[in-house]
Amino acid sequence: MEYHTPKKVRDRGIVIGRLPVGEKNCITDVEGVRVGHVTLDYPMDGLDDYACTGVTAILPHGGNLFKDKVTAASCVLNGFGKTTGLFQVNELGVIESPIMLTNTFGVPAVTQGTLQYMLKENPEIGDTTGTINVVVGECNDSHLNSIRRFPVQPEHAIEAIQKASSHVASEGAIGAGKGMVCFGYKGGIGSSSRMIEAGGHSFTVGCLVLSNFGKKEEFREWEYLLRREESVPALSKTTDGSIILVLATDAPLSSRQLQRVVKRCGIGLGRTGSHFSHGSGDIVIGITTARKIPHSTDELIEIRSQLREDHPLFNQLFTGAAEAAEEAILNSLSQAVTTKGRNGHVVHACPLQ
Repeated sequence: MEYHTPKKVRDRGIVIGRLPVGEKNCITDVEGVRVGHVTLDYPMDGLDDYACTGVTAILPHGGNLFKDKVTAASCVLNGFGKTTGLFQVNELGVIESPIMLTNTFGVPAVTQGTLQYMLKENPEIGDTTGTINVVVGECNDSHLNSIRRFPVQPEHAIEAIQKASSHVASEGAIGAGKGMVCFGYKGGIGSSSRMIEAGGHSFTVGCLVLSNFGKKEEFREWEYLLRREESVPALSKTTDGSIILVLATDAPLSSRQLQRVVKRCGIGLGRTGSHFSHGSGDIVIGITTARKIPHSTDELIEIRSQLREDHPLFNQLFTGAAEAAEEAILNSLSQAVTTKGRNGHVVHACPLQ
């Protein structure tokens, strides 16, 4: 039985928050940001083994990310996760690689593939200049995916980067979200955006999530479920799970200011019903595309513009981060379809109206 039609929650009449959304209602509303997916969905050699997983790449812009870095920050809401690169992101305040998402055991392969891609693009890395900091986030998709078989390989990371575009990002059970579970129903990739205007200036906040957390009884959006929801079973036993939230904006912010903004994604996560469980890796990674930071320069002093934090616009950025995160999570549920994986396991689509 599959009556679920993938669509964004706004197409179902569910409106989250008060700020207007961007034209695409997607993280790619932030100019320059690109998203690419590779999805693995096939039976593997071996009794009941199945590849139900993938890779998602988020690129801050379409140029050379190592030569032209962007301001970045991260926030760990609960640290039960296996990410790479975030220590250096917070230390230096920049990102110089794509932001990659995959399953827990896929992190080494995705790191290697991303590194191979960046080394090919930049022969000077590790030779005439320094090394590179690759950022990878993960969630555990082992209920549906034969995670011990390592289906994700380095070439899948390269392919996801090469497929990245500024079009509306595909959502639901796709890319890194293929095997994820959210509130006992099928989760995965979701995205949303918000537009903010003040003082003659207009800025965009976009969020993309990899949702894999929560139990059915914790889901706060019961009023949006169909009356027949009892006939659509949710997983009765789920792990604490995880979520990776990627926030992008074109607002001119310092790394410290950006970290303040990305923390507010935790509000949107909490509004859906999460309490940042003990075993949940709840991590936010943020970028601003307002300016590119050259890898090499002879200048001793640099001058940059940034928003004043006491301006009312700053609170609008906080609001936009919270609203976009909440709606992105709901979109990950709304867009996902019923999915079958290893050992005959089935996770049903959430029966939203």
